[in-house]
Amino acid sequence: MMAGKLLASFSLLFALPCAHSKACEGENLKPDAPLRIGTKFKPAECTDVSKPGDTLSMHYTGTLYSDCSKFDSSRDRGDPFKFTLGKGEVIKGWDAGLRGMCVGEKRKLTIPSDLAYGDEGSGDKIPAKSTLQFEVELLDLKHKPVGSA
Repeated sequence: MMAGKLLASFSLLFALPCAHSKACEGENLKPDAPLRIGTKFKPAECTDVSKPGDTLSMHYTGTLYSDCSKFDSSRDRGDPFKFTLGKGEVIKGWDAGLRGMCVGEKRKLTIPSDLAYGDEGSGDKIPAKSTLQFEVELLDLKHKPVGSA
């Protein structure tokens, strides 16, 4: 009886990570699927959050949802990426998915193609209509000066 429960638990342990997952199976989300935002780590104290107009400094690793191949990483370069949130300097999925972040917070963004590079793709590493995944970490944020446009 105990061996049967142990075997069932062991089987379930290995089956769960694969259940209902389309990532790395050659399938993209529908282009108009919603943005998925997962919080992987959030500091215990978070009183200052990112908002449009702020300059963010991020580390990120980007992978294709379909096969989990890495197409870019600021960590590999050792050079954080800086941009202004909400100004269209990055893909729409970043402008939406990085709002309300605290310094030190880590998120996983799953971005459908309509909020990424759409029908065009980007270069030779991101095919057209690709769903993208990003592991991101907010390293620093600077609020836009009061009264600036």
